[in-house]
Amino acid sequence: MASDVAVIAGAGQGLSASLARLLAKDGFRVVLAARNVQKLASLVDETGALAVETDVADPASVTNLFETADKAGPLALAVFNASGRTRGPIAELDPDAVRQALLVGAYGGFLVGQQAARRLLARGSGSILFTGATASLKGFSGSAGFAMPKFGLRGLAQSMARELGPQNIHVAHFIIDGQIEPPGQPADPDRPDRRLSPDAIAEAYLAIHRQHRSAWSFEVELRPWVEAF
Repeated sequence: MASDVAVIAGAGQGLSASLARLLAKDGFRVVLAARNVQKLASLVDETGALAVETDVADPASVTNLFETADKAGPLALAVFNASGRTRGPIAELDPDAVRQALLVGAYGGFLVGQQAARRLLARGSGSILFTGATASLKGFSGSAGFAMPKFGLRGLAQSMARELGPQNIHVAHFIIDGQIEPPGQPADPDRPDRRLSPDAIAEAYLAIHRQHRSAWSFEVELRPWVEAF
C-alpha cells in the first residue's frame, strides 16, 4: 500500500526542510516543489523526498507538480510555503516586482490549493495548510508589496476553509509572527528562543493536520515568547 503523500510548495532550507524531515519520519512520501531543486539536493538525500522544479505562479507547472506527486501515492497533505515580497516606499515600488509578488504569494496559493482540493475531495479527507505572516493581519509602512499577497492568501484560505470544511477537508492558515531561526546560525545565548524554531513550527503543522475534525483550528498564530503583539 502506497504511503500518503505530502506536497510542500516553496521548499527551502528553513521551515520547509524541517517539515520535510518530520513528515518523512512520520511515514509520508514527501514531494518538494521549488524553482531551484538543486538547492534541495542534501535534503532529498536525507529524507528520500522527491524534488520537482516548479513555478507556483504558472498553472501548467503546478499541474505538473501534482501529476508527478500522484505517481508517488495518494495526496493527504499540501503545504503552501511560497512567499512573494517586495518592500519599499509606495512611491518607489517597482510595479513589475509587486505584480510578481502577488503572483507568487497569492495566485500561487490559489493554484496549489486548487490542485490539492481536487485530489482531496476525491479522497474524501486531507489537509491544506497555508503559511502566513504578521503582514497577513497588518500592513506595515513600506511593506505594501508584502502585505498585499499575504492578505490575499489569508482571504483564499478563509474561503477554502468555509467551502471545504463541510466536505471533510481541513484548511488552516498559520500566522508566523516573528523571525524564524535561520538554518546553521547559532542561537544567541543571552536571548534564548527569541526566534521561532523551524522544527517547533513543523510540529505545530503536523499537529493541525492530525486534529480531530470535531475540533478543527482554522487560524493558528505562532510567535516566540519574547514577541510583543
